[in-house]
Amino acid sequence: MKEDDKNPKQPNPENPYKTLDLKLTKVKDWAAGIPAVQASISDLIEDKTVARGGKALFKMNQMGGFDCPSCAWPDPDDERSPLGEYCENGVKALAEEATTKKVTPEFFKENSVYALSQLTDYEIGKKGRLTDPLYLPKNGTHYEAISWDAAFQKIADSLNELDSPNEAIFYTSGRTSNEASFLYQLFAKEFGTNNMPDCSNMCHETSGTALRPTIGIGKGTVKLEDFYDTDLIVIIGQNPGTNAPRMMSALEKGKKNGAKIIAINPLPEAGLMGFKNPQEIKGIIGNPVKLADLYLPVKINGDMALLKALEMLLLDYEKKNPGKILDQQFIHEKTTGFEAYLKQFDNYNFDQFVEESGVPKEAIQQAAEMLAFKNRIIVCWGMGITQQHNGVDLVKEILNILLLKGSIGKAGAGVCPVRGHSNVQGNRTMLIDEKPTQEQLDRLQNYFGFNPPREKGYDVVHAIKAMHNEKAKVLFCMGGNFLSATPDTTYTTEALRKLNLTVSVSTKLNRTHLIHGKESLILPTLSRSDMDIVNGELQIITTENSMGVVQDSKGVLKAVSDNLINETQIVCRMAMATLGDKSVVDWNKYHNDYDAVRDAIEQCIPGFENYNVRARQKGGFYLPNAARDGKFNTKQFGDRVPFTLTTTPVNQLAADEYLMATTRTHDQFNTTIYGLDDRYRGIKNERRVIFMNEKDIEKEGFKNGDKVDLFNYDDGIERIAPLFIIVAYPIPEKNTVTYFPETNVLVSVNNVVKESNMPASKYVKIKIKKHEESIYERIKS
Repeated sequence: MKEDDKNPKQPNPENPYKTLDLKLTKVKDWAAGIPAVQASISDLIEDKTVARGGKALFKMNQMGGFDCPSCAWPDPDDERSPLGEYCENGVKALAEEATTKKVTPEFFKENSVYALSQLTDYEIGKKGRLTDPLYLPKNGTHYEAISWDAAFQKIADSLNELDSPNEAIFYTSGRTSNEASFLYQLFAKEFGTNNMPDCSNMCHETSGTALRPTIGIGKGTVKLEDFYDTDLIVIIGQNPGTNAPRMMSALEKGKKNGAKIIAINPLPEAGLMGFKNPQEIKGIIGNPVKLADLYLPVKINGDMALLKALEMLLLDYEKKNPGKILDQQFIHEKTTGFEAYLKQFDNYNFDQFVEESGVPKEAIQQAAEMLAFKNRIIVCWGMGITQQHNGVDLVKEILNILLLKGSIGKAGAGVCPVRGHSNVQGNRTMLIDEKPTQEQLDRLQNYFGFNPPREKGYDVVHAIKAMHNEKAKVLFCMGGNFLSATPDTTYTTEALRKLNLTVSVSTKLNRTHLIHGKESLILPTLSRSDMDIVNGELQIITTENSMGVVQDSKGVLKAVSDNLINETQIVCRMAMATLGDKSVVDWNKYHNDYDAVRDAIEQCIPGFENYNVRARQKGGFYLPNAARDGKFNTKQFGDRVPFTLTTTPVNQLAADEYLMATTRTHDQFNTTIYGLDDRYRGIKNERRVIFMNEKDIEKEGFKNGDKVDLFNYDDGIERIAPLFIIVAYPIPEKNTVTYFPETNVLVSVNNVVKESNMPASKYVKIKIKKHEESIYERIKS
């Protein structure tokens, strides 16, 4: 043990404040191709799993294989590429799962929590797979091995000592299977709380909040095959080249069949411009396929002005071409509120919208022409929309355009929120939700025989505040990296440290294990690619993709440790230890039989009839989606979809203020950092960068490559992200982009999306000042 490790020190809540040797390379105007193949191979080599991981790749996303642990983009319903139905990000995710590197109890004897906190998130994540349950005692400096029985007893004691079940919080990441998710929420409810925040609260809560009361379902309405046969695809606030690379194959296929594509984003992203399909010979040696026919460089939060400008032009075209632009029959038969919607345009100024959007008038007119004379339109969006402070209104305004065109509820048309984590949509279907409906709770009560709590629980933002105000005492994290995923890092760190106990179910080490409650447990679990053997039989689990397909997943790799437990059994053993004889649920049955879990799901959640049979069908099955079939059903509007009246925000900035949006590099997935490059944006070996417009750099007296400190002053609090390097980039003036989690510290816990209460990480007001070494003392104070 090192001398410094003998006394407890507060671990670093953030990545170390240090810059590396930044190298700027050529910004790409196309994605994938040979570089993607090379990067994939290098990751397998780095994680020492070329043979083991390479073998597993041929089973990833294949029928009868296992579901990719990365994004939730759907697999083709019919044929799947024999070369590999995966992307570069999928290979990176698998490499870290299949790695032969291990983090054993001996590792923690040699490394204190404080020493590990001095590492970057990238270095922490590359240590390898966790092999044994670990415990950090009160005032302890090192994690130590603990038996599974002792770990579950500690959890049970901590939960049963609470004054109220609502002092416990049960967080969920998106990778958890349907079976484990269902049991997890069942345990929380039988324990007595709906405090079930999840990663949806930080990515697509906005989408569900907007869609559920308008079209009757909080999900997208398109299938993958709709991309192959459509007229127009609009991609707004999303970067498929990095966030959902397999989506580009669908875009390519749609282009070949005649579709046009409009890309809307503050940054010109390589994946929206061109694509070399690495699964085809011509994609490796040939020229890239041009994807976007039109790129609209919208300002941060200029989206609403842009959408309304497009609507004004569509309405004008309709006046000049009566009955040829708008789908008047659809509007008459399927919608409500059209007259009130039309009236708002009497007070609008087109030129003002153009200015507020930041998009040249000619480009907006060109986009409107593409929309006007197309009938089947798909609109895709990501967190560039959902993490704006007016994100719910933005989704509703997107829907308004589709309603004008009758472009929903028919083939080749509809809404497509592009989900992130592999089963984040399935988690919500399995009732991982802090606000379950009374109908959902009634079905659980009727089947299991206990009355679940009826009051709304905490979402992520409310959970952080509850921990900070000491209204919560225990945080259980089913996967994920809670600290690095959430906003307001300093505030969240203070909240976590006030807890009595933090528990993390994980496959690898992450920063949340180092920023903990008074006591902490790490429970290692199987990954998606690991063989899950129960009572001598290889099990299947199920997941739901972005388009509502439920399919089975079966691991193929021998686990790196014999002391790992699957998530389903972790939940069951926690339940048995905590609830004991008070429980009316047969947790032991579910512990030993996944089919029994699916039988229970079938009885409690509509759409899962004959679940065990259909889950094993080739390609799985689609869940019901009435809006996809043109049938809409909402409590307020019945079988009609409302046109929504929204307002256009006034984005006022002081002379020295900028708008900042956080994003991720091509070398990361959510909070998992695979490497230090952002190949498509020309960044190598660095993450602490801020992209700025050249005019802004010159105006501030800076130059490309200068080091600066970033400040936010929301709520009257000074938040500081020190030591960033300026990189000149084609981005609208007064707009900046940085990577998360490095700038999560600047996102106030109170800077949220209206209605959905999501962190508004794409709308952060900042000030930029020349870097000073004295800044570190201000941070400490």
